[in-house]
Amino acid sequence: MMESRRTQNRSVRSVRGGAGAGWMVLLVGLSVLSGCANEENLRKSKGFYQEGVARLNSDQQQAYVSFQKAVKLNPDNKEAHYGLGHIYSSQGRFKLAEEAFREAIRIDGDYAEAHTYLGQVLANQDRWKEAIAAYRQALSNPLYPTPDLARFHLGKALMHEGDLQGAMEVLEDATTVTPPNVPPAMLQLELARVYHKLGFEVRAREALSKVSTLDKSGEQAAAAQELLGKLKP
Repeated sequence: MMESRRTQNRSVRSVRGGAGAGWMVLLVGLSVLSGCANEENLRKSKGFYQEGVARLNSDQQQAYVSFQKAVKLNPDNKEAHYGLGHIYSSQGRFKLAEEAFREAIRIDGDYAEAHTYLGQVLANQDRWKEAIAAYRQALSNPLYPTPDLARFHLGKALMHEGDLQGAMEVLEDATTVTPPNVPPAMLQLELARVYHKLGFEVRAREALSKVSTLDKSGEQAAAAQELLGKLKP
């Protein structure tokens, strides 16, 4: 009788052990399938993002759809959020653009390009102090490949806020970046404006001369001629 009970107990444990092993195999299998599905979503999300970039100049609406699909498949696709922010900004929908760039920054706090673009969106809403903070955050990333963009916009924002010395310093720093990402004539024109406001007439003339050489009868050259007429003889 005792042996029979022991046999039954062993059978029960064997069945329970087998069931446990079965669940373990099933869980491992589900985990593998889930991982594969996630990788597939990431791959597709990247593909939709690239599709959006390719269509951005020719068909903005289709680019928008592609970026939306990329975000749906992978909510952490920071580049797709950035792409959406760019489209919203170009349409003047600054609140939505701000949300998109902030989401990209939430995903990657060191995303300097998103900080710079966010600064421009904030400036367009006359939120200058917040814009300045965004540009400075972009410049805090030592690996930012195009720091002259942030410095150019920071200089304009500081000038707007009356910090002419600070504006001059960051704009001068922007001129040292090679190769330049801001059109040199545009950068020299902003420097000339700051020099003029500071009373540095000689420096202003030198900067305006560079504008005329670099732009040659373009929009910046015309603005340079106008400013030149305001300088003291």
